[in-house]
Amino acid sequence: MTTLALIKERFDLYEKLMRLDKPIGTLLLMWPTLWAVWIASDGRPAGMILWIFILGTVLMRSAGCVINDYADRHFDPHVERTKNRPIAAGKIRTREAIALFFVLVICSFLLIVPILTPLIFGLAVIALFLAASYPFTKRFFDLPQAYLGVAFGFGIPLAFAATQGRLPETTWWLLAANIFWALAYDTEYALVDREDDIKIGIKTSALTFGRFDIAAIMLCYGITLALLAWVGWRLGFETFYALGLAAAAAIAGYHYMLIRGRDRMKCFKAFLHNNWFGAAVFAGIVADYGFRAWR
Repeated sequence: MTTLALIKERFDLYEKLMRLDKPIGTLLLMWPTLWAVWIASDGRPAGMILWIFILGTVLMRSAGCVINDYADRHFDPHVERTKNRPIAAGKIRTREAIALFFVLVICSFLLIVPILTPLIFGLAVIALFLAASYPFTKRFFDLPQAYLGVAFGFGIPLAFAATQGRLPETTWWLLAANIFWALAYDTEYALVDREDDIKIGIKTSALTFGRFDIAAIMLCYGITLALLAWVGWRLGFETFYALGLAAAAAIAGYHYMLIRGRDRMKCFKAFLHNNWFGAAVFAGIVADYGFRAWR
């Protein structure tokens, strides 16, 4: 094999380790961040802020995937869905993974240097801690998906800090909405691995909720939509935002149809489909601000 082919093979493995071939995680992290960027800027985000948060989302999600696979390196080989991941399969050494994690973190930090303030620096440190510690919560915390919701939603306070230099009350309502949304979609994801998780002793919300798992997922969707409606009412959003939430509610209803039988592949399909839930909310926000500007 030529040197060029070896380099390409290595980069392909790094791409898989960072899940760049599976963008759903990036999208689920990006949508709440974009909700916050638009709201914090009153519908007129600065181009530089927008690109910093889009690229930062990709980098931090990639870093999260790397540290997740490092943390789960002794579990993944025993799970059908994850046994072929690069670290689990022995194709990438642990020290390589750690090095890649720090490279991604450094790149993320360099990205925010143009907008760096003490508040943003402090929030960035918390965001890094959340991303790095989340994989380990599955050992002891019965609802690691709630912790994931905080980690995946921390672009929200960062967006407000970067745009307004402060953290208004709306920040925390949006973050709360994201926590319940993450509980919904990541419990759907956890249903896929329920049997494997029982075998290896991992804690997940799918196991914690037990026979009430489907009801809990739908309740979390309901709370998410209620919190988003509360945010919209506080901010004076009108018809287009309501239509966005109605579309998101219809999507949640479709997910119920998929997951009610607890079929693994249908649960995974529902998880992937949450991209459209986040997109529907975002479309409502953008359209509402656009209509305000037009009229």
